[in-house]
Amino acid sequence: MTSTIFEPTSLAGIQLKNRIIRSATHEGMADEKGFPTDKLKKLYIRLAKGGVGAIITGYAAIQADGKSPLFAMTMIDNDKSIPKYKEITDAVHEYNTPIIMQIAHCGRQTRSKITGFTPVAPSAIRNSFYNEDMPKELSEDEIIRLIDNFVSAIIRVKQAGFDGVQLHSAHGYLLSEFLSSYSNQRKDRWGGAIENKYRIIDEIIKRAKEQVGDFPIFVKMNAYDQRKNGMKIEEAAQIAKMLETSGCAAIEVSCGVVEDGLYTFRGEKLPIDAVMEYTFKYINIPNFIKKIAKPVIKTLLKQPVPLLKYNLDAAIQIKKQVNIPVIVVGGINNVDDIQSIIENDNIDFVSMSRPFIIEPNIVKKFFEGTQTKSKCIMCNYCGIISEETPLRCYYGKLP
Repeated sequence: MTSTIFEPTSLAGIQLKNRIIRSATHEGMADEKGFPTDKLKKLYIRLAKGGVGAIITGYAAIQADGKSPLFAMTMIDNDKSIPKYKEITDAVHEYNTPIIMQIAHCGRQTRSKITGFTPVAPSAIRNSFYNEDMPKELSEDEIIRLIDNFVSAIIRVKQAGFDGVQLHSAHGYLLSEFLSSYSNQRKDRWGGAIENKYRIIDEIIKRAKEQVGDFPIFVKMNAYDQRKNGMKIEEAAQIAKMLETSGCAAIEVSCGVVEDGLYTFRGEKLPIDAVMEYTFKYINIPNFIKKIAKPVIKTLLKQPVPLLKYNLDAAIQIKKQVNIPVIVVGGINNVDDIQSIIENDNIDFVSMSRPFIIEPNIVKKFFEGTQTKSKCIMCNYCGIISEETPLRCYYGKLP
């Protein structure tokens, strides 16, 4: 084991105990107002006690029509939520662990049955998974209002005592929809050329910095996806350079959109049972039809490869283009790979999601040498069942 992983370091002026970060993970632990609950606070405390270098929270919505279709998403659209979030940051800081809030708007990857609003998007293109609603193309005024609400959310994040904020610009949510030519077919100043597609993020970062100064603003971005005219690594590398110019403090590299299927979080076996029982598209299908459909789906759907370190090559290419820190996520679950990524591939930080669900104290185990690999079997039931229930590990078994 190398000491490099576990030596104290800094990220945009934030002091970390090590280079392993908990990547944003939807927890489903908000109350009816979207305020964080004690259950969520206890989860973050467990992560802090478990030795993680830093925590990135599950995404919090910046306005009501951007709420997630998943269970009990947190919201950061109201000043009244600040005291509840302050309780969390104070509790986590007692363990000398920094905590960064991820903020988002889900764009067309949501449902009017959940939010009460027609989904919005850069262009009125129906999502092939969330296909109940035809999204409304955002007007100029609505885009400006979105930018204002992102900035207001960043101000709240700082007031609540977080150490930084991360803009969710990946996985097919609104900001990544603007970046992709697949979902952004606008002809105005918000679409077309790469500079236009990027404009909304540039405006958010620059306007926010006028309000919060050197408060670190991070970005999670897609390096690639499977959509026709979607994100490609060459364009992602250009966007990374633009992010640095805008004042982004660090980039977390991910991939995929919801329409790609289980492309963002991969596993050896497709979680068909969980999909059939907990996904809104299939939950009400009669059982006899599900029984017939399962083997057919298993035959038709192929898991993407590789299963491990699938964003590493993209992160290496992006790292060559920027001077700010780069974080890589995706299929990273053991000390040897973490060591190699940091020491040999020169990536600054590693982030993980699923390993922390089954073992919030996995970093402590790595540090003490009692364990070198996550116990996670990558069944992905956690990601599927979170549509209906709070986050937890199911270890390949339906509840």
